[in-house]
Amino acid sequence: MKRLCCIAGLFASAVVWAMAAPAAAGQAPQAAPPPTKNDVQTCLQCHDQEPVNLVLQTPHAVKADARTPFAQQQCETCHGASAAHVEVAGTPVAVVYKGPKRSPVAQRNAVCLSCHEAGLRTHWTGSQHESRGVACNDCHTIHARTQPVLSKATQAQVCFTCHKTQRAQIRRISAHPLAVTSLASTAKMSCSDCHNPHGSTGPKLLKKNSVNETCYTCHAEKRGPFLWEHAPVVDDCTNCHTPHGSNNAPLLKARAPWLCQECHSGDHGAQVNSGANLATGAATTINGMQQPGAAAPRAQMGARACLNCHVLVHGSNHPAGAKFQR
Repeated sequence: MKRLCCIAGLFASAVVWAMAAPAAAGQAPQAAPPPTKNDVQTCLQCHDQEPVNLVLQTPHAVKADARTPFAQQQCETCHGASAAHVEVAGTPVAVVYKGPKRSPVAQRNAVCLSCHEAGLRTHWTGSQHESRGVACNDCHTIHARTQPVLSKATQAQVCFTCHKTQRAQIRRISAHPLAVTSLASTAKMSCSDCHNPHGSTGPKLLKKNSVNETCYTCHAEKRGPFLWEHAPVVDDCTNCHTPHGSNNAPLLKARAPWLCQECHSGDHGAQVNSGANLATGAATTINGMQQPGAAAPRAQMGARACLNCHVLVHGSNHPAGAKFQR
């Protein structure tokens, strides 16, 4: 009898344990954390107008790409954790990019550089733009389908908001095709073809290490080496040319022969092209002063000036081209 009671007790305990096990297993989903709140939907309750909501049509909003802000903390990836902004009206977000309450430049740039640090941005720290307090969003428009600074047709206009001198220069008669003019229906070049605005190892934010290397990217025929080389050409193209625009073709800083006489002041024993050569006064020559009637006509003043004879001013490979005549 006692043995039957023990068996019955063991059976009852097993039944109770079997009924309790599923109940315990059923409690696990209840202990799981709630799903993450959709920050985009929270922001769009107020920011549902252009241009803010246009960010949804940009590469930054591709959730399927783990590298994008929207695949991480969505709006808060760039604007920082901003619970107070949601709870109290008028409280700014953690990182403000525009307006009188905008965050310091270093704080705004740090957000961008957290993703965009390598590649063309390698030399950003210490560059001319960084040291002058330029923020990424001064040039880039994130809440937009297309960024003007990334388009060859409109990039120069973004740069010209600060670089006023260069804006005037490209409107001159001889200029690189950086803008739409009466002679060009569309821009064929952009500032970033020569410059890296995020910093570089060369001067003037040039993409290459020197002016000449940058120019040779397009003007390869001037590269050389030549049998007979012209010293100012080897030194720096800007000795004679101004790259953004000039009133003298082709992009010359001054018209020949005056440009040539900045270095060659005594060639041919003829009169120097100077403002001292007035119609009623004496003509200045390398040997002194002569009366106008005694001064020989200047062959270098007609047509292409010095280039009438010295046609290969960038360098010559001809055995008889020591004077760049052939």
